[in-house]
Parts: sequence; C-alpha cells; structure tokens
Amino acid sequence: MGVLGSAFNPPHVGHLALAQEAFAQLGLAEVLLVPTGRAPHKRIEDDPGREVRLEMTRLATGGDGRLGVSELETQREELSFTYRTLELLAEERPDRDLFLVMGADAAAGLESWRNPERIVELARLGIAERRGVEREAVEGVVERLGGAGRAELLDMPRIEVSSTLVRERVAEGRPIRYLVPDGVAELIAERGLYADKRSGRAERGLQEA
Repeated sequence: MGVLGSAFNPPHVGHLALAQEAFAQLGLAEVLLVPTGRAPHKRIEDDPGREVRLEMTRLATGGDGRLGVSELETQREELSFTYRTLELLAEERPDRDLFLVMGADAAAGLESWRNPERIVELARLGIAERRGVEREAVEGVVERLGGAGRAELLDMPRIEVSSTLVRERVAEGRPIRYLVPDGVAELIAERGLYADKRSGRAERGLQEA
C-alpha cells in the first residue's frame, strides 16, 4: 500500500499523477492519501481547516478504485509526524507492506524529519524525481538512514502545478479548471475558499472555469 501525505490545500492534478505513477510503477494494491492534521514544522498557509482539506481530498479521488483517503491525521489532535502515522497504519493494516510516496525534494530533507530512521524501517520509499534534485543526493540520505535498497525512484511526467499556484490563481480571479479535479474546483467556488475578499474577481473566475 502506498502512503502519500500532504496538506492537500488544495489537492491538484500533480498529487493524483504522483499517486497514479506510484500505483503503476511499484505494483501497489492501493495508494492512500493522508491529509495533514496539525503540521509540525510550519503553519499551513491559507488553511480552510483540516475537515475541508479532507473533504477536498475525497472529492479529488472519488470514483478511482486505486486511491483511498485516510482521516488518520485529521482526526487526531497531536502533531502529524510521519513516523507515527506509519506506525498507526502498520497497526491498522498488518497485512500490508507500506510504501511512503514522496518527491525527491522531500526525500533529500528526510534527515531533518522526526525519527527518520523509524520511517525507513516501517516503509519502503517511492521517490519521484524532481528537477534540481540530484539522484545521488537522495540515495545518500536514504543510505545514511539505514534504508539502502529500500527506495525506488519513480519516473514522473513533469507537471508544474502546486497548491500554492492554485491558491494564488483563485485569489487573482483566474480559472483553475484542469489544474484541480472538477469536484474540488466546485467546492472552492461554492465556499469562496482562497478568494481575495477585497474583490469579487476570484468568484467570477471560478464560475467562468
């Protein structure tokens, strides 16, 4: 089972493409998307709330039997450390081998995470290559954490979409269709998420999308 954690603020086509490639290239039975509850290292920008991010993630994956969504972090009040999430998933699903799916930029910084050795002990890593991040640097980090032989590199199509970009476009009143799933775009428009409250441009742009 793949585990893809993120704030999903909002979930976009890049997240779904990564989940799809992990599913196909790693031979997984399922990829579980896990929205962050309380982020331990930084404040989640323009956060509409964990329940809203969970709802958007469910909308993003709806109808795709390859993908699941977990409320494991959003329902817990303690900080969302990856090693603890993996421990809980391992307890919940002892019949599943876990693959932590992430970008190479995140993997390169893995040593700064809480209890990183425990992470590579609990899960193998599925790492999507990123522009500007050397493969050797990522492999060195994994080896130093005792995870030699426990990482697979994913060949990802280059998709230049980020949650920050989506939020900025909403605030500027620009369309976001094709950058996020339709259900996510509709929820953002209906609730006025991420909109620049000083103008009505965001709402008009979403309606036009």
